[in-house]
Parts: sequence; structure tokens; C-alpha cells
Amino acid sequence: MSLISSFLPVPWAADALCGAQLRAPDLGLCLRLLVLSPLLEECVMRAGLQEWLMRRQSLLLPQSPMAARAWPVLASTAAFSLLHLGSGWHAALAVLALVLALALLYQRTRRWWWCALVHSGFV
Repeated sequence: MSLISSFLPVPWAADALCGAQLRAPDLGLCLRLLVLSPLLEECVMRAGLQEWLMRRQSLLLPQSPMAARAWPVLASTAAFSLLHLGSGWHAALAVLALVLALALLYQRTRRWWWCALVHSGFV
């Protein structure tokens, strides 16, 4: 019995939520999930999209400073969540709160590698 299965009340729930590959991962999958995915996703979404939106926030919404600060966070959160639609709509919704936390972390620190480190802890 895997660690994931021990927390779930019914046996089929582990396959429905995680899939068989995540219940018995190999080294390559672990490296992709814990190192490569967080680095690439955060680099593209934070250092790329969110940074670009933050630099242009005054051009997008010059009359409202609060909306101008919220726009990059919300837009990058939505885009990041949409990246997870390949795993199903439930996965995209499941990551929404975590991604919002990462977007707020980036807005505060402007360090994408902090977001990547935290992201790798979510897995």
C-alpha cells in the first residue's frame, strides 16, 4: 500500500486523484515534478508573464493603482491555472489557491526562484 493510498478512504480514489504513475513514481518522474517543472513554470509565468504585466501595469490601468497592482497577479494566476487543464478541470481548480500564493510571493519579492522553491514543495 502506498503512502497516498493510506490517506484515501476508498481504494479507487488514489487512481482517480493521482493516477497509477504518481502512486509508484520512477526517478525521472520525480526529477521532472520536483525540479524541472517548478523551474520552467515559474521562470515562464513569474519572470516572464507576471513581470511583463507588472512593468506595464500603469499603461493598462493608469487610473486605479489597486487594480493595476492586482491585474498582473490575477492574470498570471489564471494563465498558470490554465496550464494545468491538461490534467483536467479539477486539477486546474485545485492549483488555483496555491498559484495565487505564488503570484503574491513574486509580487512581493520579485524573485522567481523563491516561487520555484515553494512550488517544488507543493508537489
